[in-house]
Amino acid sequence: MNTAVRVCRSLRTGTHDIAAHMPAGAVMIAGGLQSSATIKGALMVLSAMLLIGLIDNFVRIVAEHSGVWQFHLFRSMMACPLIVLYCLSTGKRIRPKRPIVVMLRSLILTAGLVCYFVSLSLLPIATAGAGLFTSPLFLVLFSVAFFGSSVGVWRIAAVIVGFSGVLMVLQPDPSALGPTTFLPVLAGALYAVAQLITRHFLADENTSTVLLWFFLMFGIIGLVGTMAMTAINVPAAWLEAAPFFFSGWRAPTAEFLFWTTIQALGSLVAVSGLIRGYQIADPTYIGVFEYSFLLSAGLWSWMLWNEIPNAVGMVGIAAIIAAGALISVRTSMLALGRNR
Repeated sequence: MNTAVRVCRSLRTGTHDIAAHMPAGAVMIAGGLQSSATIKGALMVLSAMLLIGLIDNFVRIVAEHSGVWQFHLFRSMMACPLIVLYCLSTGKRIRPKRPIVVMLRSLILTAGLVCYFVSLSLLPIATAGAGLFTSPLFLVLFSVAFFGSSVGVWRIAAVIVGFSGVLMVLQPDPSALGPTTFLPVLAGALYAVAQLITRHFLADENTSTVLLWFFLMFGIIGLVGTMAMTAINVPAAWLEAAPFFFSGWRAPTAEFLFWTTIQALGSLVAVSGLIRGYQIADPTYIGVFEYSFLLSAGLWSWMLWNEIPNAVGMVGIAAIIAAGALISVRTSMLALGRNR
């Protein structure tokens, strides 16, 4: 999944105080522009999620030719030069203002997305995506636990509904529980931690800077992981159970380079669309459209691999979407109430 989605939310500023001092006619015009901007922002988020849902389906092809570490090493090698060129051409900062915090966030987010990409090689994308998109639920729980945020009955209900949905999607067999069962949920939890770090400590960092250092961290971890898996003697049973995670260096094939390039370029295009969407529209209104990823991933999975979740799984996906939407709506309502 892609890192600038949450970072961009810090770029927007409220318009309520400005509107309070504007003439009625100007407020009406601004309202119309805001509605138009919201529609454009929502369309950009929807388009980005449609693209991400497509390219993430190709990770299973990459997994046939390399390990997750080598995949992310090459992906970062392709993405970082493009981001640097963008920063240099637009005058954006490359050096972060808070390097230690940026590094910590990048490390946590990298760990979460490694869990997600490994789960893509082991589980249907709809299941892996549902686990990753538990992040808003963990966001509520961690906000209460670590920052003392107050949470009302609606968001508590959303957390309960959301985790019920996760269980319906995963449908874990108690006799066959293992690390891979809840791997995508762990990805969602780590993603939520990274979001909280961004929200509370990196609000004034440039988006491109945070994105660049995330890809750099991903590349470093990919290099270290590739070297480690190549050097150590991985037990055959482990390699058979999770070859994408435990594979070391493999000579890059043309197919690996092609699909990794598609993934890297597609990710940058989608992230750019998300950045622009969050820049022109209020995140509290368009954030809920991120959940279209679950529908997009499921649609492409059905079209490409003929994979369709069973009835219980589809209900679980719907529950996760509803829970995330409720959290987003309640957050938006509370924000509006504070700005009045």
